[in-house]
Amino acid sequence: MQGLIERAKELLADGTVAQVLGWRKGDMGYDPEPAYFYKEEDLQNFVYDAFCGANLSKYMIEASKLEGRTLVFLKPCDTYSFNQLIKEHRVDREKAYIIGVGCKGTLKSEKIRDAGIKGIKSVTIDGDTLKFETIYGEKELPFADALLERCKVCKGKKHMVYDELIGTAEDEEAGPVGNRFEEVEKLEAMSPEERFHFWQEQLSKCIRCNACRNVCPACSCRKCVFDSSQYDSNQKANADTFEEQMFHIIRAFHVAGRCTDCGECSRVCPQGIPLHLLNRKFIKDIDTFYGEYQAGADTDSRGPLTDFTFDDVEPGIVQTRGGH
Repeated sequence: MQGLIERAKELLADGTVAQVLGWRKGDMGYDPEPAYFYKEEDLQNFVYDAFCGANLSKYMIEASKLEGRTLVFLKPCDTYSFNQLIKEHRVDREKAYIIGVGCKGTLKSEKIRDAGIKGIKSVTIDGDTLKFETIYGEKELPFADALLERCKVCKGKKHMVYDELIGTAEDEEAGPVGNRFEEVEKLEAMSPEERFHFWQEQLSKCIRCNACRNVCPACSCRKCVFDSSQYDSNQKANADTFEEQMFHIIRAFHVAGRCTDCGECSRVCPQGIPLHLLNRKFIKDIDTFYGEYQAGADTDSRGPLTDFTFDDVEPGIVQTRGGH
């Protein structure tokens, strides 16, 4: 982390960048949040560790409107989102100075609490072990036990876009890890009734906090239909079946073919709804019917749902697929 701070100070001092977009220490030491740093002395509150889950690409939409360039730190998976935003003309590449940072996976604090570790005063990462100083004494937990599910099926450690790399892994060129469609396949194997019950149970938990939409890089419309006062779509309370039938389904269709599978929607959901599985289902179907495609892998290719070839499947295939 010290190398990131020193490099940020150098780029601020020589005028290469006007501000830094990174993560700031939280009150608990394991809850960092996105933040801007404008002066070298501000960087004393900068932090980068495995708890820094936020995908900073989304914040670059507003940063592109600021004076001067913004130094932004992007993990490998975040760079897919940044590329996709370039493709959609939502960020200005010339206004960003990107430092690609290494990542061995992002930790989920809820998993730590579920493991019975409470009253945490400080956390240190010692290789593959998390060590906690708590008000009840010292505790340990395997690093893998606190990983986000998305990190167990990582797309790979390679950065898709950057100006320089700091602290990247030796396996930078390593490919995907695990089968990211395994959970989707389990849902596909269910009967239609079982699958409906699963999603009804999950989506009924929604409290309509909009955290998933607000953090999603693909949800970058200047005016969101769900904020319109002309319709009931701006309601916040889960008073009827709207949440189950509309909000998340519409959002999944909205980002289809554009979602990079960063998993931010599930990470920030206070109700623990596996929203990423909706998006991942679309990704799997696009791969199946239009050929393998990874949103954000580049900045110039056209997505399969925004292009046309004579080899495209007919829309009616949706009605004829068994078990979907």
